[in-house]
Amino acid sequence: MATSNANSPVKESIFAWEGKDKSGKTVRGELRAGGEAVVNVTLRRQGIMVTKVKKKTYRAGKKVTDKDITLFTRQLATMMKAGVPLLQSFDIVGKGHSNPSVSKLILDLRADIETGTSLNQAFRKFPLYFDPLFCNLVGAGEQAGILEDLLTRLAIYKEKTLAMKAKIKSALTYPISILAVAFVVTAVIMIWVVPAFKEVFKSFGADLPAPTLFVMAISEYFVQYWWLIFGGLFGAIYFFFQAWQRSPKVQRFMDVLLLKLPVFGDVIRKATIARWTRTLSTMFAAGVPLVESLDSVGGASGNILYYEATRRIQNEVSTGTSLTVAMQNADVFPSMVTQMVSIGEESGALDSMLGKVADFYEEEVDEAVGALSSLMEPMIMVILGVLIGGLVVAMYLPIFKLGSVV
Repeated sequence: MATSNANSPVKESIFAWEGKDKSGKTVRGELRAGGEAVVNVTLRRQGIMVTKVKKKTYRAGKKVTDKDITLFTRQLATMMKAGVPLLQSFDIVGKGHSNPSVSKLILDLRADIETGTSLNQAFRKFPLYFDPLFCNLVGAGEQAGILEDLLTRLAIYKEKTLAMKAKIKSALTYPISILAVAFVVTAVIMIWVVPAFKEVFKSFGADLPAPTLFVMAISEYFVQYWWLIFGGLFGAIYFFFQAWQRSPKVQRFMDVLLLKLPVFGDVIRKATIARWTRTLSTMFAAGVPLVESLDSVGGASGNILYYEATRRIQNEVSTGTSLTVAMQNADVFPSMVTQMVSIGEESGALDSMLGKVADFYEEEVDEAVGALSSLMEPMIMVILGVLIGGLVVAMYLPIFKLGSVV
């Protein structure tokens, strides 16, 4: 029995078209449709005589990043503030972007909006790039008629969040990259340099010092099992990050561990609080109800402990508990944060107070990252000096011993 595909969704594409309107003027544009025939019919109904239709193709581009979305938000907010029509704004941003993947995303959004879809609903079709917080703020802006203001506020929020993430990554990337280079250099010494010294030492006919014998034993293991060492190390790193992304248990373990790290933990905690308060301030200032705002705040914090605490806070607030008391009960916020929130609730300026808390902790993160970078440089130099220097001294000890005998 033949199966029918009548109910299967038609894959739509973007078509560039050219034609003449009722006055004979040449017009051009783009339309999202299921095929050229649909384009012809649609435009004919609009009184346009189509002369050319061509399906648009996009060359493969780089991955769409948070930085791309942040820049798009800022550009869209700026153009709408300047009075540029929405569809024209999408045209300018989409066609002028250097990354084809971003251009395709923006023009897909434009095609949806052109067919009558609201901006909020168009964004929700791409959850990989536009999270619920983004869509909720855009929706609130559309309903209240203040889309330009909310896009500006959203752009500021995303810029500050992106800057915060960049600072944390830079603080963590530097020592990790140096240690990775140190491992590679050590492996090269073990696999190629130490065996050369070993051949020289065979002709000495004397007992070698213990440090030299120890380094030579490690070198033999590296030479024999280098494929296992490198394969096991890279495989373990790959599977660890995969488990971190996919397993809630591993995510929780790592989030708890990161907050407990001696030096980095304090920086990560401050950055998490800054993101939490900045997100809630932005949502509340946009007119989103507090309970609904807390839906987006937990996920934006980036830490599962604060996500779980936000769920508890949301439940308590929904039953009539004040935000200050709910945050105190969660026991993950410093007293300064809860005091500022209490003042904000009492004065009716909660969004302003939350913004000040976010500013304070962002400055704290800046100072902590700067101090951390200054602290890490001498520590890394000491580690590299002990590691590489120890290997060099161990291999030259027999030569020094031979020189003393001569």
